[in-house]
Formats: sequence, structure tokens, C-alpha cells
Amino acid sequence: MRRVLPACAVLACTLSLVSQPLPCTAAEPAGDAAAFGELLKLLAARQHGHVTFTEVQQLSILDQPLHSSGELLYDAPNRLEKRTLEPRSEDLLLENGVLTVERNHHRRSVALRDFPQAAPFVESVRATLAGDRAALEHYFTVHFSGNLDRWSLELTPADTALRRTVQRVLIAGEHDRIRTVEVHQSDGDSSTLTIGPELTP
Repeated sequence: MRRVLPACAVLACTLSLVSQPLPCTAAEPAGDAAAFGELLKLLAARQHGHVTFTEVQQLSILDQPLHSSGELLYDAPNRLEKRTLEPRSEDLLLENGVLTVERNHHRRSVALRDFPQAAPFVESVRATLAGDRAALEHYFTVHFSGNLDRWSLELTPADTALRRTVQRVLIAGEHDRIRTVEVHQSDGDSSTLTIGPELTP
């Protein structure tokens, strides 16, 4: 998404999870509130993105990390696509609340509302890209640090049951660009998605 969505890094493995709906939280993000607000405005103003990515997954069941690469595409506010090209083709598309996974010439689509445990991982990337504060604070306790030149968000799942699986999501960037998305699971497994340069049409 595979352990990670995030938007998409976690998507594939969370499709099979079923739980009660997640609670809404209203916690004020720690850190510089003014800088956090300015960051969200910058992100919300960005309507499109097409970038490369590399992903490294550290899994306890494997002796070596898993490496993959491909492209990410974003159209504000509700379309996010992760095209994995190497080592094998896979496409994850979130559009208007519907998640479509395509691999090995098989396609499956599900409504994200039917898989509430997947929503936080999808929203960790989509809501950050969209500057959607309400969505971020619905699913996470948010800790902002840094400034607009170099910032980071630490997202801790608000749902107690989910925290038994995922410890935190760390997103770092510069101005209106996300550079890395890290997912740290409670069992020690982790995934790091590194976002590369913008691709021209």
C-alpha cells in the first residue's frame, strides 16, 4: 500500500481489518499553532502533484528489507493514486472515498467507510496533502514541529485498538511538499516512503 498507505502505505494490509467506527477527537496540535495553520494553508493551495517514490519496508518476518518504487499522483482534494512499478506492478487508487487495488490483472474496489481501520492511514497522507485539519484531528492526535522551511507531523492514532497495531505515523516536508512518510507499527515493523521530485506531464 504490503504493510503500508498510506495513503497509502498501509492500504493493502488494512483492507481485511474490520472494527467499530473510530472516535472523533478535538485535540489541539502541540507545537507552533500559527506555523501549523500556515502549513495547512500552503498544502490546501496545491491542487495537483505527480512525483516519484521509493519505499523501504522493514518486516520482522524477513531477513532483508523490501524495496519498491513508482509514482504518486494527487488531485485535490480526494484523489490519491500510488502506482508501484518495481519490483512488480500494483496500483492503489483512492477516489471520492472508494479504494481500488489492482495487481496481477485483478481489481478490487471497496468503500473506505466499510473499513474504518484503513481510514486513518489513507487520511494521514490525503488529509496532509489537502491541508485538511478536521480530518487529521478526527483520526489522530497531531504534534507539529519545525517551521515552514522544514516541518514534521507526528500522528498518533486516536483509536485505542488501532494503537495496538500502529504506534505512530511521521510525515516530514518542506513548504508545500511532503518528503517522507514513516509508519511505525507496535510490533516493530516499519515502512518509509520517500517522495522524489515532481514529474513533468
